[in-house]
Amino acid sequence: MNALEIKSLNKSYEGFSLKDVSFEIPQGYIMGFVGENGAGKTTTIKAMLNIISKNGGNVKILGKDMDLEELDIKREIGYVSGEYFYPKKKISEITKVYKRFFDNWDETIYNKFLNDFNLNENKRIDELSKGMKMKFALSLALSHHAKLLILDEPTSGMDPVARDNLLELFQELVEDGEISILYSTHITSDLDKCADYITFIQEGRIIESCSKEDLLKKYQLFNTSRDYLYKIKENVISYKENAFGVNGLIRKEDIINNPNIEYARPKIDDVIIYFSEKRGNE
Repeated sequence: MNALEIKSLNKSYEGFSLKDVSFEIPQGYIMGFVGENGAGKTTTIKAMLNIISKNGGNVKILGKDMDLEELDIKREIGYVSGEYFYPKKKISEITKVYKRFFDNWDETIYNKFLNDFNLNENKRIDELSKGMKMKFALSLALSHHAKLLILDEPTSGMDPVARDNLLELFQELVEDGEISILYSTHITSDLDKCADYITFIQEGRIIESCSKEDLLKKYQLFNTSRDYLYKIKENVISYKENAFGVNGLIRKEDIINNPNIEYARPKIDDVIIYFSEKRGNE
C-alpha cells in the first residue's frame, strides 16, 4: 500500500496554479518534496489536506479517499507546518487541548519524546528555539501513532547541528516500515542525507518524481569548451558560460562520447538549479 497517492491535483490562484500534480509515496519511506520558493510545495500540501479547496484531483492517504474519509485520515497523520499558534501558551496547555482530538493518544510515548527532546512543559512556545518548536510539534504528531508525517520546511532556520539531529530522527522513524514521511524543503543537502524518493516541482508542475538514485542517474553534469558546446547544445537542459568554458546539465540518454566533453554525477541541487536556468531562458 502507498502511504500517499495524489492524482491530477489542481488549484488555481490569480497568477499561479497547480497543474495536474501527481505523485505517490510507498509505505515506509521518506520523500523529499523540492522546488524553489513559490514553486507550489505548500499549496500542494494544503490542497491535498483540504486546508484549502482544490479545483480538481484525487488524494488517497493510507488507502483512504481524502474527500470521503477526511476525519479518519487526519487522526492517522501528523502535519507540521512551521506555523506555531498561541506563542504565549505553555507546552502543557497546548498539549492538553491537542490530545482531545485523538482517541489513540499515547501519554507514555508523549512523555518519552518530551524526555528524549529535553522539552520542558512549563515553557511557552515563544521561549523555544526553532529546533525545539519542531521537536515539540513532532512529539504531538508521533504521540497519536501517526503513520504519515507531512512536514513543510521542518529544518528551515535551524542551525546545522539541530538539522542533522532531526534528519537522524527521521531515518530512525521509518526504519520499521510503519511510518512514512513527506518532507518539503528547499535545503537540498538535507535530502542527500535522508530522502529515499524525490519529487521536484516547478511553477506548479511536477518535473520529476522517482527514487533519489534514479533521479541522479537520469542526469549528468557536463563541462566543455565553447568550441564543442554545439555538439550537444540542442539536447542540454541548460548551461552557464564562464571564463574556463561551459558547464551544464544534460539527460544521460543524450550524452555523446567525446574526449573534449567531461561528465559527472549531479547533486539534487544541480538538477534544480539548471532546470531553473532553463525556465529563465525560455
